[in-house]
Amino acid sequence: MSQGLNVVMGVCGGIAVYKAVEIVSRLKKAGCTVHVIMTKSAAEFVTPLTFREISGNPVVTTMWEEPKTWNVQHIALANCANLFLIAPLTANVIGKIANGIADDMLTTTVMATTAPVVLAPAMNTNMFLNPVTQQNLTKLAGLGYHIIEPATGILACGAVGQGRLPEPPVIVDKVLSLLHKRQDLLNKRILITAAGTREPIDPVRYVGNRSSGKMGYALAETAAKRGAEVILVSGPSNLPIPQGVTIKKVETAAQMHAAVLSEFDTVDVVIKAAAVADYRPELIAEQKIKKTGDTLTINLVKNPDILRELGQQKKRQLLVGFAAETEDLITHAREKLTRKNLDMIVANDVTLPGAGFNIDTNIVKIIHKNGTIEELPQLRKQQIAEIILDKICIMLTKSI
Repeated sequence: MSQGLNVVMGVCGGIAVYKAVEIVSRLKKAGCTVHVIMTKSAAEFVTPLTFREISGNPVVTTMWEEPKTWNVQHIALANCANLFLIAPLTANVIGKIANGIADDMLTTTVMATTAPVVLAPAMNTNMFLNPVTQQNLTKLAGLGYHIIEPATGILACGAVGQGRLPEPPVIVDKVLSLLHKRQDLLNKRILITAAGTREPIDPVRYVGNRSSGKMGYALAETAAKRGAEVILVSGPSNLPIPQGVTIKKVETAAQMHAAVLSEFDTVDVVIKAAAVADYRPELIAEQKIKKTGDTLTINLVKNPDILRELGQQKKRQLLVGFAAETEDLITHAREKLTRKNLDMIVANDVTLPGAGFNIDTNIVKIIHKNGTIEELPQLRKQQIAEIILDKICIMLTKSI
């Protein structure tokens, strides 16, 4: 079941590094592709050659070695990861990750990844129980990192207590369980729309909106990593195309309408995260409109309501919409859910700090067809994408 899944494994300095070799071996036997990043201290305990031979892949130890491909290496590894594991994890690296310090290959790569991160601390008991370490671990857990508690026993320093790296089978079981959960969208075809549309006024100007596409791209990347075949229909955006995603680039609402309708009969789920312009100029000037008066009148006509049309046509498909509002959030979102025959709608007030366009976080309410509302705190858009897809997986299971 793990065939083709990529685990990026960070190895920090400590006597438990010898166990990390077995972890790599077990992950390989389970079918995973493993890429190892070692800190300078880790290489003092076990050579990179050992991990290279066991993993079958080059081992990265520094940010400054000659790159083996054109890709920026820490970004390439961050993007390829289906899961990121650090074992053993030292108090030093815990503190760096918790406080956003990225000063070596391991910390820069874990900072750049959007995959789930599993942390397996190992250290002296007093270091582990130190309030600073505990505060950092609590902070990381609150940010969505998966933490495997150290085992209790005799430590390398001779002390007895909590701080031992758990045995490799325990760590590998945790990794595989998360990986397999992450493949809960295997054999599902999902269409996601993202970013805003641009409706031309003349060859230079357009009617548009502030959407960057970050939410839709986060959904596309996360769905692909969870095994789905993803078609991303995107308006203009500067975001990188997520790995493993088929993209259709469009500019206008009419183009998005055509792209979505051409795929609709072949998909299991549609997530309409794009900010589609409701209106477009009735006439498009062939030449740039010159400044000739104090006012300019442009007649606008209504664009196709893509989401409503899908709601009217849907048969077996699940249909998820978004509602970006500035007032009466719940009222408007519920009305949209009903009028467009949606299965779920994700609503957010774009006037709130930490929510809205062109930022990495959002504050949303998920409203279900049965009327239930789930309020989420401010989260990163990647975390919200995971939660939305969790809800979709539940609905897919019920529809079988």
